[in-house]
Formats: sequence, structure tokens, C-alpha cells
Amino acid sequence: MIAESGSQQADTGDDVDAIAAPAPARRFIAAPPLVPEQQVARREGLPFLTFVAIVILAGLAHLTGAPVFISLALLATGLAGLAMHLHARRRVHRTVVLLDETTARSRAEIETLADRMWEMQESEERFRGLIDALGDLVIHRDRDGYIVYANKVFADLVETDQRDLAGKTLTELGIEVGIVPDAAFSDHECLSSTDVAIRTPSGPRWFSWIELSVRDKDSGSVSHRAIARDITARKRAESSLITARERAEYASQAKSRFLATVSHEIRTPMNGIMGMARLLADTSLSPEQQTYVGAISTSASALLALIEDLLDYSKIEAGRFDPEPQPMSVREIADNIIELLAARAFAKDIGLGCHVEPDVPQLITADPGRVRQVLLNLIGNAIKFTDSGGVLVTVARARTESRDRICFTIADTGPGLREEDMERIFEEFEQADGTSTRAHGGAGLGLTISKRLVAAMGGTISVSSRLGQGSEFVFEIPATEATEAPQGRLNALAGRRAVILSRNTVEADAIARTIRANGGTAGIATTVAQAASFADGCDVLLVDAAMEDGDGRLLKRLRQGGFSDCEAITLIAPTDRGMLGEFRASGYATFLARPVRGGTLLRVLLTSHAPAFAQPQPEKRRTPALRASSDRLQGLSVLIAEDNDINAMLARATLLKAGHRVKVVGNGKAAVEAVTSAGHKHRFDVVLMDLHMPVMDGLDAIAAIRRHEEETSAPPVPIMVLSADSQEKTRHAVLAHGASGFVTKPLDPDALVNAVEGQVAA
Repeated sequence: MIAESGSQQADTGDDVDAIAAPAPARRFIAAPPLVPEQQVARREGLPFLTFVAIVILAGLAHLTGAPVFISLALLATGLAGLAMHLHARRRVHRTVVLLDETTARSRAEIETLADRMWEMQESEERFRGLIDALGDLVIHRDRDGYIVYANKVFADLVETDQRDLAGKTLTELGIEVGIVPDAAFSDHECLSSTDVAIRTPSGPRWFSWIELSVRDKDSGSVSHRAIARDITARKRAESSLITARERAEYASQAKSRFLATVSHEIRTPMNGIMGMARLLADTSLSPEQQTYVGAISTSASALLALIEDLLDYSKIEAGRFDPEPQPMSVREIADNIIELLAARAFAKDIGLGCHVEPDVPQLITADPGRVRQVLLNLIGNAIKFTDSGGVLVTVARARTESRDRICFTIADTGPGLREEDMERIFEEFEQADGTSTRAHGGAGLGLTISKRLVAAMGGTISVSSRLGQGSEFVFEIPATEATEAPQGRLNALAGRRAVILSRNTVEADAIARTIRANGGTAGIATTVAQAASFADGCDVLLVDAAMEDGDGRLLKRLRQGGFSDCEAITLIAPTDRGMLGEFRASGYATFLARPVRGGTLLRVLLTSHAPAFAQPQPEKRRTPALRASSDRLQGLSVLIAEDNDINAMLARATLLKAGHRVKVVGNGKAAVEAVTSAGHKHRFDVVLMDLHMPVMDGLDAIAAIRRHEEETSAPPVPIMVLSADSQEKTRHAVLAHGASGFVTKPLDPDALVNAVEGQVAA
């Protein structure tokens, strides 16, 4: 048997004094012999004495004359007893040997079992010590949630003696961790996880509680074993991140409000500067005064472009840019931007041309405002950095089995870029030339904004360049929901042969590409001698007005050089319109305005024997104002609600100049009173409503007017909102409040008149 640790007494069969010293940690007590040795000795001597006595009796019987058979019987009896004794002694010996062997084996087995139990106890103690050292909580609960075992870390955490935890529930200790119901682990086990908060004297601590609930297959008994790790630091970090995110969101909202305010406050005076400069330019001015007014307009436009870039960059950084896809015409956007930027190119005496491939879809779904902004940035940069040659814009379609994309290419003949510059020009506030002696200014934000806008639309942008040989910027956007262009005009110019005479090879190349793409042939010449080599078979001649003299001598020389039967068309810049009469007298059949639109070029070339100087119809759609009768649009009654005197004066002067009647009020309440008190005969045709005004703002004024119209069954008056806040959400908000349109400041006088007349004509 195994003796327990501590003080013990051993009984050896004799009287032994008690051992006062403590026993070792574990020792074995030997079992006493089964038969005492003295008893064994006594038992072994008794049979031998009996045999001697029988022999003596047999001898005496023989000496006394007893019969021989009696002596022999006695001797036989003694020998038989001795034999039986010897046999019994062998059996006893074998039994003792077997008992000794069994006792030895039992002792060995007991010692082995004790060693194993001791090792298991030591292993369990080491395991518990390791768990405690890791700092994890270990809890074993029974089916009803009572604690069977909990480690020392848990006991220290709840400040309870480890031996007192058995039989308690976690709820009694202030810990809310429920028991997984038996139905949750019908397949014999269920692993659950949760985060648990435990109150401690030093404050709440969080633990990641993972518990394995097991049902024994045979007995059906249930146990819940959990291990929990301290995640207080992580929870505090998460809390800090949430707080930081909330602060960042609040800061972003404050930034948005600041941007809206700054946009309004900057655009309002800019509207006055640019608008008044436009009005002043339409008055009788001396050449010197016209130069000064032009400088004001140019500077104001540059400042406005910089402000737009900064505001756009801030909105993108704040994560408030969301594309607004809608059906758009790629051709119309490209042609409109080329026309818009043509004045800059002509002022630098460089060419600007655009070619759209015939297979480009008629419509795609994209964000037209952002596509326009990217093109303005890229083409504007190309014009700014190009001093000779020109800029060519090409729009093509890149279609494969897996994708369909629209590719815009802007190639210039500027100074080009070094390889290291191409890697950084798309970064914030970076320029190819960042030195203090650079020739071109700017904030270095245009390309950064363009890259982010293109990426937001699911596209890509890249640049390729060689120093001294110009640059080529390419950006692609998905051709989503493409509507194919009509296929009947792909070879519309088949059989036509054109010759283009112009020193501006960039624009000439764009025209030639359009002719060739539609089935015709075209040659480009920069001199009369070069043009003569293309005269054979030519049926249309396009001549740059910049090369023609007022008396038409160039056309006469061309006629003499082999172009006698060709239809002559002159290419004029906006500044050459005053010479149209002279060109007509010189023999030109019609004209094309530079930069030449592809659609307009096709219509002119497809019209045989066009009337002399018939005005080519523009490709772009005519505004509703132009479709309406002139009598209907003359003398409109317009109400302007604007609290800024300069902006009110600008809008009033612009509309008066267009022949309309104008009334101005300074706040929204006055606007509501003016509209609601006017009779049907004196009803305003259009209302221009500023968004931010004292007493009553624009949105409240619009709502009040719409309520009055519903109550009186009056037809709704068109209300145009004037605002310097160009954010899309502002535009949507005013339209949702009942506005009919939206006009962004700074106001363009022509755009304002068209917008007002368009509301009535629509």
C-alpha cells in the first residue's frame, strides 16, 4: 500500500517506538511473510521425530519376539509417513516460491503505478502553472453552470479563494456569461465565443471568452470548459479609434461646411468681377481700355480656375466625391471643350484639333461633368505648355472580348517630360518644373485631381513623353451601356478627295483623319507648291484663312495650279468673321469655323454645290430659347431675389440688355410677397432666386411660393436658383424643393440669358 505524505508510524509485527521524524514524500511498507519462520521450522521437525519413533517401535517389536509382519508394518507405516511428509514439503516450498514471486511482482506494479500517478500529478501541476503564467482564465462548469474548477488567475481576478469557487456560478461572481442550451450542441459539442466585461477594483477589464460545450456520447453528461484571454488593451485601442473616427467625421463635416461657405464667399465677388468685366467689354472702349478689361477677365478666369482646383481637391480629400453616371455624348463633350479652349490656342498662335473615330458610341453612361473636368485639365495643360505646333485630341474606342472602353488621347508638341518627371507629376502640388525660374505657374493640382476623378469612374490615366518631342496623355473610361452610332455614314465620303492647305498641321491632320475615317481621301499641304501635287482628282479644297489675302490671290493661284474645278472652302478663326464678305467675293463657296467639328465637316462635304457662304449648321443641339419664337421671348418679366448689390446689378444689366423687364428684391420674404401679390396679368415669367439671403433664404422662399400656387391653383412659375455653391448635393436639394433650374456663379451673361429664356420656351 502507498503511504501518504506526512508523519506516519510503521508496524513491523513487533513493538516499535513511534518515529518522530517526518517521513519522506512517498515510501513503501513491505508486507510481512505469510507463515512465520519459527512456525515453519517447528512444522518441518515434527514429521522427522515421528518417523524415528516408528522405527524404534518396529525394532523393539522385533527384539521382543513379536511377529515379523508387525515390525514390517510399522516400518512401512513410518516410510509412508516420511514420503508423505517429503511430498508435502515440496508442495509447501513451491507455494512459498510462488508467493514470493507474486509479492515481488505486486510490489513492482505498485511502484510503477505510484510513479505514473506521481508523474501525472507533476504534469498537471506544470500545466496549471503554465496556464497561470500565461494569464488566461480557465473555468470548468457543469450542466447547470456551477463551477467545477477554476484556475488561480480567475480566483485572483474575482478575489476569491480558489478552493471556495467550486459550486458557485459566474452570476454570483458578477460575471454575465450564460450557459449554452443543450439543444445547441445536439452533435455532442458547440464552440461559442464572446467578449465579456469583468468588474475589478482597478476598473473594468475585457476578456475574449471562448467556451467548448461537450455532451458525452455514452453517458450524456454535459460540461462547459472555457478559456478567456485579457483583451482590455485592444478594447481601449478600439474605443480610441472610434473616438478618433467620430472626431474625424465631425472635422470632415466641419470642413464640408467650411468649403461650402468659402465657395460662396469667393464666387460671389468673383461673379461681380467677371460679370462686370464682360459688361464693360461690350461698351464703347478705346483700344487701351479694351486691353485692360481683357487683362481683368483673364486674371479673374485664372483665379477662378485655381479656386476650383483647390475646392475640388479638398472635396476629394474629404472623400465626398461620388460620380453621378448618366447618358452622355462623347462627341458633344469633346467638341464643346475644344471650342471652349480654342481662344487660348489661337491667342498663342498654335493649332487645336479634335478627331472622333466613327465607331465611338453615340451615348455612354458616365459622369459628364467629371469627364469634362478631366478634359479641361489635360487639354488646358497641353495648350499652356505648348508654344509652337499644336494640340491634337483623339477619341477612340478600345474594345476586346472582356471590356469596352473609351480612350481619350491628348497629344501636344510642347517641351516634353523627363522620365523622372513622368513618375511624379500626378502627385499633389508637383510640377515638371518646380524651380523658382519656371515659365508656367500653377498649383500643381490639375493632374492630381484628374487622376483621382478618372480612378473614381473606373478608368486609368497615363502619360508618355520624350524630352523636346512633346507629351501624350491618355485616359480611358468604361463604355458602360453604350448606344451605337448610326452605321449608315461610315463610308459617307467614299469617292471624295480633299486637299487641306494650312500651316497649322495639327488642325489639318485632325480634318484629314475625319475625312479618311469616313471613306474619303485627303492630302495636307503647307504651301501652294505642295498643294499642286495633290490637285489631280481633287474635288474639294480647304484653305486656311490665315494664308489668304483680302483680294483672294491665294485661291487664284490655286485655281491656276490645277484646282480649277474644286469647291473651295475657307477655314476661319473667330477673329476672321469680319472678312467673310471678301472671302465670298474671292470665290469661296462656304466656310468652316475653326476648330472644325467633325459632324459639321461631314455635312458640308456631303452637300454638293452649297450656296455661296451658306452658314454651316452646328452639330450641337439648339437651345430651347432658339427654338421658340422671338416674339414670345422678348420682354419677359423677371424677378431677381439677390442680397448682393453687385450681383443683382450684374444680373439686372444683363437681362435689361437682352430686352427683358426686371424687378430686384433683397431677400426671400420680399420675393414671396412679390410673386404671391402679383395678379395674373402682371405675373412674373421667371424668378431668379439666390440661395443665401437674410430674413428668408432661397429654399424657404421657393417652398412658400409652391404652397401658394397649390392653394390658389395657379400655374407654377419657373424659379431658377442662383448659387455660388456648386456642390452636387446642393443642386439636388434645390431641385427637390421645387426649383426649375440651377445657375452657378460666376454668371456668364450669355448663359444667364439663355437659361432664363429656356425656362419660358421649354
